[in-house]
This record gives sequence, structure tokens and C-alpha cells, in this order.
Amino acid sequence: MCGLVGFVSLEGLPADISQRLKRATRLLYHRGPDEEGFYQDHWCALGHRRLAIIDLQSGKQPLLDKEAGLALVFNGEIYNFQTLRQELKEKGFRFQTKSDTEVILKAYRAWGPECVQRLNGMFAFALWDAPQRQLFFARDRLGKKPFYFRFEGSLFSFASELKAILGEEKREISPEALDCYLNFGYVPSPLTILKGFQKLPPAHAGIFSKDGLRIFRYWELSFSPQANLSLEEALEEFFSLFPQAVAERLISEVPLGAFLSGGIDSPLVVAQMQALLSQPVLTNSIGFEGGENELPTARRFATYLGTDHREFVIKPEAAQVLPKLIWHLDEPLADSSIIPTFYVCQIARQNVTVALSGDGGDESFGGYTFRYLPHLWESRLRQKIPPLLRGSLFSLLGHIYPQAPWFPKPLRLKTIWQNLSVSDAKAFYRDLVWLPPEIREEIYTPLFWKKLGGFSPLEKIYPLYEKVKELDPFSRAQYVDLHFYLPEDVLVKVDRMSMAVALEVRAPLLDHRLIEFAASLPLSLKLKGRKGKVLLREALQRFFPRKIISSEKKGFAVPEAQWLRKECRFFVEEALQDADSLLWQYLSRPKLRKLWEKLLTNKINLGVFFWGIMIFYLWEKEFYR
Repeated sequence: MCGLVGFVSLEGLPADISQRLKRATRLLYHRGPDEEGFYQDHWCALGHRRLAIIDLQSGKQPLLDKEAGLALVFNGEIYNFQTLRQELKEKGFRFQTKSDTEVILKAYRAWGPECVQRLNGMFAFALWDAPQRQLFFARDRLGKKPFYFRFEGSLFSFASELKAILGEEKREISPEALDCYLNFGYVPSPLTILKGFQKLPPAHAGIFSKDGLRIFRYWELSFSPQANLSLEEALEEFFSLFPQAVAERLISEVPLGAFLSGGIDSPLVVAQMQALLSQPVLTNSIGFEGGENELPTARRFATYLGTDHREFVIKPEAAQVLPKLIWHLDEPLADSSIIPTFYVCQIARQNVTVALSGDGGDESFGGYTFRYLPHLWESRLRQKIPPLLRGSLFSLLGHIYPQAPWFPKPLRLKTIWQNLSVSDAKAFYRDLVWLPPEIREEIYTPLFWKKLGGFSPLEKIYPLYEKVKELDPFSRAQYVDLHFYLPEDVLVKVDRMSMAVALEVRAPLLDHRLIEFAASLPLSLKLKGRKGKVLLREALQRFFPRKIISSEKKGFAVPEAQWLRKECRFFVEEALQDADSLLWQYLSRPKLRKLWEKLLTNKINLGVFFWGIMIFYLWEKEFYR
């Protein structure tokens, strides 16, 4: 994996651009500790940090095609590069390296900007076409690799991480981005936390030329469930795609292994790896001291397959590690699982440079039943109750019913009453946000409301949900997660935490062909009773006997509420005491103090929201002051 950065001005680059380029590139050292490279002409300056994986000797970047006047910086892997290479050879193109990077250059020569549709992989790249004086850039279909950019005056700048293109000028928070962050815990594309900067959305490409800046989508996921598809037919199709997706991700000239948990997805990936390889797969599993973990189940999987298995039990030190992780995150990301993700990447990096993971199985094949299943049930109930009754009775019940986290779970009905009183789309939104709408109304300052100008984070969810309104609610929720939660939270977390230790993570279940196949599955092959991922569960039984397959995935039990009350409490209370914090331009400090006191006495369940407040404050201290 790598880090890229660049500056383009069609009026000619500033005189100090060489120094700016070197400084920016060195900020990405962690993404590519093996090599550094630069390219510069009158209009374009490119920098690159390389984590060498394929073609160790001749795959250096920026990679030039002097014959065509092209220069390329690339982050990621093109998994079908060997097939494309052969096709391009048959067209008469000659190759100087064995790298997948050069395949992008020749593909651009052969097919122009449409070449991106032929690339199967995880990638972000920028290609300078000197004869045309245009920059072509693109990001992979699911958004595994990041691409930040800024277009100000005549200068277009871009990088793998925001920090690399931040200048010395005064920084200004984007109100819409902050509103989204406070509600979702992350900032969705194309927004960034800072005004004037953008993220290229997944499955998008762009061209910067004399005609200006043009951004366009090159791939669209179509959900079209096949009602008559049988389990046997689906398994046959799955196993025509899955082995190929895994095999393509095994190409490496450096040590390669896998993460192994006690669930469904990563054991499925490891089992397929073991079936394809002649030597034992190097597998890594971690558990936390003093808590439940999946080490025993993962060990059973490893023993059955005969992998070269490594186990690590660690004591998470949230207060010590968080400030370091903030620098790597670049933008605020209030997902507390960044901590176990960092640890598992750090441990794996001791043994391998490339690790395969099970990411993507939940979103594609229906794993988030704790959200999807209640949403499905509520929708079915909603259809049976007259709208007038729903809007009046359940709205009243939702208003008067107490918010009582100490109640037994079956009696915590406030959210259900509130959800039943609104539409499917708004109910899904309420389930997704961490900040209840009524508390949002209460704690935002008048200045914040003015800056928002009527904006609501619902605007980011509603169009996605309504776009597939003909589907069942379970599939609609999946569709939104694949376009929103997965690329803006999960994949950001994995990219930043793996790149913090220079580890490349590959996810076979996020192969776009598998994603398209999963979008064709009927509900019956995703959900059975209360269990999701029906097809993947059946696929796992092709490799393992039932007795060693875990009935329920425990995952990393991140005790965020406990951390907030103990080792991380200092960070929140420091924020509440710091009158100069940016937070108090946007939020009412007295009202937040009262909510914090209620959380400490277990009167409200706002742990994830206050985790987000803490992360924002740490981010502010790192990047804003």
C-alpha cells in the first residue's frame, strides 16, 4: 500500500512547490516506508511513498510512460492486472516492469478514462497526461482507498490523507460535516470536516483540465433480488466467484497471512486460502485481557485447517493509544473499534506485510441483524396500522415513555414507539444516528443552526433509502450501509489503522463481482428466523463440520462506556472545562454538562455520542490549534 500526493496548476506551479511536495510526501511516510519518489514539470508535481508488495525491484513510483508523456501515482492493488496485461500486450503495448501500476498507464493509453471500469481492485490513483495537460484520477468502487482533494484558485491539490494538503492558512469547520459527524460518528463523502476540502466518493473518477474540474460516477450497484433463486443455485454461483476473488488477492512478493476470528467471514476466507495454497496460511487472532473473546473458536478453526496460527492476548490502553490514533485518522471518526483494529493490525504486522480479512460480509450478505431485523419487523407492523393512528398515538407514546437504560431490554420501548410513528426511511435514520433528534434540537447553539441553514443529516440517508424503495426494508437497509456506513466508517477505520503500521489489508468479500452477486439474493437467502448471512453460513459448512462453527460471533467487546467513566474520563472533562474549545461555538456547554452527569449516573445511554465528543476534542488539539 502507498501514499500519494500532488499539485497541478495549468497556469504554472508556485515557486515553492518542490518544498511543499517533499514536506507533504513525508507526512505520508507511514503509508509507504520502503521508498520515496517525485516527479515535477511546469504544471504538475507528484509525490509518492511506497509500501513494496509486487515487483519489488522495478515498481517504483511515480511511474512514467515517457513515450506517451504520462506520470502516475497509485495507492492500492489491481487484482486482475495479469489478465489486463496480457490483453494490452495483444494490443501491441510493451511493458518495462512487472507491476500492476504500469497496467494502469497502458490501460489509460488504450481506453482513456473508461479504463477505470476494467480495473478490479482497491485503488486511488492520479495520472498526469502532459500532452493533454489534464489530470485523471479515480477511486475504487467500494471506497477502500482514500482520495482527498482541494481546488482553490488555479491550484488543484490531492493526497491520500488530508494532513498532506493542509496549508498554513486559517482552517474553518464545515457545519454540515460537523452535523453529520455528531449524528453518525463519521463525515460522509464528499464532505470533509474542513471547508474547502473534499473526498472523492467511491466509484467516482475525475478530470482536471483547461475545461475545469469534472467528477463522474463510473459504477453503480444494482439491487435486483431473484425471487426464485434456490440455495443450491446461489451456492454454485458463490463458489464460482469466491475462490477467484481470494486467489487474486494471494499475489504478493512479501509475507502474506490473514486475520482469523470466531465468526463466519474471516474463517471462510482463511479456509479458501488454505484450499488454494500449498503451505499453511499464517493466521493471527487477538483477544483482550479481562473480557470475552473469540480465541477458543478461532483456534478450533485454525487447528482444523492446519494453519500456522498465532494468538495474542493484549491489554487495551485506550487513554495511551488514542492521541496517536487521532493523528492517523486525519478526520474525526467516533468508532471506538479503531482501538482493537489498530491492535490486530499492529500484531499482524509482526509476521506479515499483507493480511486478508473478512470485511464486507455483514453489509453484503445481511449480517447486521441487530439493526436490520427490528427495522424489518417495524416496517411490517407499520403497514398494518393506519397512518393517522401511528402519527398520533405512537408519537405520544414515544414522547412520554421514559429513556431508561436500566430497564430490562424488553421494556426499553421508547425507540420502538418513536420509530413506529414515522416512515420507514426516517425510522432507519433514527436507528443509524447516535444523537437522538430531540437532543440535537436541544444542544445545538443558535450560531450552529444559522450556519446549517436548514441542513439535516437525514439528507444524506433519505435519497439512498428511497432510491430502492421497491425492495424489502432489510435490503434497503443493506443498500444504504453499502453506500454509506461501509465506505465512510468501516473502510476508513481499516485503511487508517492498517496504514498506521504499514500493513496492507485485502478483503475478498468486497470484490465488486461478489457484491453484485449478493445484491441479487432474495431475502430468504440472507435471513432465516433471527439469523442473517444464510448463504455464508451454508458456504462455511463446505469447509468445516457444524460442531466447530460458532453459533454467535462475539467480536471485539469494546467497553466504550466503561472507558469513558474511567481511563478516558479525563479527556471528556477536559473538553467540558476548556472554554476555548471549538465545540462551544456549536454546542451548549451547560446542556452537555448535564447530559454528561446523567451518563455518569447511568440515567441516559449516550456513550457513543460522548465518545464522539472526546474524539473531536482530541482531533481539534491535534489538527486545529
